[in-house]
Amino acid sequence: VQLQASGGGLVQAGGSLRLSCAASGRTFTSYTIGWFRQAPGKEREFIAFIRWSGGWTYYADSVKGRFTISRDNAKNTVLLQMNSLKPEDTAVYYCAATTLYGDSNPSTYGYWGQGTQVTVSS
Repeated sequence: VQLQASGGGLVQAGGSLRLSCAASGRTFTSYTIGWFRQAPGKEREFIAFIRWSGGWTYYADSVKGRFTISRDNAKNTVLLQMNSLKPEDTAVYYCAATTLYGDSNPSTYGYWGQGTQVTVSS
């Protein structure tokens, strides 16, 4: 499966962005889709995942209540709605897929998109 992340950009603190992860090659059926981010000089950080079966979601504490992950079955797309953005949310955001049950560990995910830059100004 190939993943394409998009929707990043420059936004002021308190603003919103919506990221999209589109899949091609195979459908998302039975995949868990996760979002991660990586800031310069830092390790890749888990943000959220959604299990395709049942749509169960899980969030990192740092984004809980501000970010929402959702899926659009018809478009084979997973969305990440980001509200109340903070400067510390600045990073390259990646979507990833796994056929395993899925968790917050990036090594669980075997398929990665190319990343999209999110910059939040203060």
